[in-house]
Amino acid sequence: MEGIRDNPIMGYGVVVGLSRTGDSQQTVFSIQTLANLLQRMGLNIPAASVRVNNIAAVFVTATLPPFARPGMKIDVTVSSIGDAKSLAGGILLMTPLKSSNGNVYAVAQGPLTLGGYSAGGGGNSKVVNHLTVGRIPDGANVEQDTSVALGTMNSLSLLLRDPDFGVAMNVAGAINKEVGKDVARAVDSRRVEISSPNANSGGIPSLMARIDTLEVHVHAAAKVVVNERTGTIVMGGAMTIGPCAILQGNLAIEIATNYEVSQPQPLAKGDTVVVPQTDVQAAEKTAQLIQLKQGATVEDLVQGLQKMGATARDIVSILQAIKAAHALQADLEVL
Repeated sequence: MEGIRDNPIMGYGVVVGLSRTGDSQQTVFSIQTLANLLQRMGLNIPAASVRVNNIAAVFVTATLPPFARPGMKIDVTVSSIGDAKSLAGGILLMTPLKSSNGNVYAVAQGPLTLGGYSAGGGGNSKVVNHLTVGRIPDGANVEQDTSVALGTMNSLSLLLRDPDFGVAMNVAGAINKEVGKDVARAVDSRRVEISSPNANSGGIPSLMARIDTLEVHVHAAAKVVVNERTGTIVMGGAMTIGPCAILQGNLAIEIATNYEVSQPQPLAKGDTVVVPQTDVQAAEKTAQLIQLKQGATVEDLVQGLQKMGATARDIVSILQAIKAAHALQADLEVL
């Protein structure tokens, strides 16, 4: 639904109760935070005398769900921003969580759960999972009402996650068939607008409950996703390939340098020197051929590339070349 979304919120806080695994004295903002916190409680102490081994400065993040109302509880994630070794056993002190507009929408506090541990010390230690990030289930209380008044809305719009004109038309048609009159229309490839939803019995909640149960035919998008950094390739089953021929060959050049010692004859006037001996070898494999007919599928391409002995890096280059030749009937997305 248009306008119904999550909102990220975050805040700066302090985790206390650590067993000498907190920030070091070099973390200046932890010392300043503790000194300011004690000052607000009526204790005036010099910042130089503060020890922060048992506390850690953290960022607290959370997601405010749609229709959040005061009193709701949400989960929060606590992440160390100093040089603390572990947040195990720590308790987050009261931390206001703000949105990008600067308003406080929730307040977090409570003990952390890490799901890991560390044991030992020095060269004999064992660490399980990440110890500088923890969670507090239901650790924040919502303080402001962020819900949307659905009863005052005169129109309703649905947004498709993947833009598609055909799917948008199918959604509008399914809604009109369910309601019994033309109340929905496809505005573009991503947006379906529903007019006069209050005319339906029960208002928008009742209308959305009826819409949620509708089945709509979705066109499968043909897409190939390539990650060149990791050599990962994901190809959808709807992908087809036009007629093309693929030639693949490798030229390998190997240069090896061996260092040999030149030793003069006995009683001869000369110096012992190191002489490099360079050996250059070039080997070129015979190009291998794959022929793909019209309408070839992913399975045909993969089997052919496996027979060629192509690596993941080779397949990335081959797919890009097929796309450049206008033989790949799919969208190629390179990450």
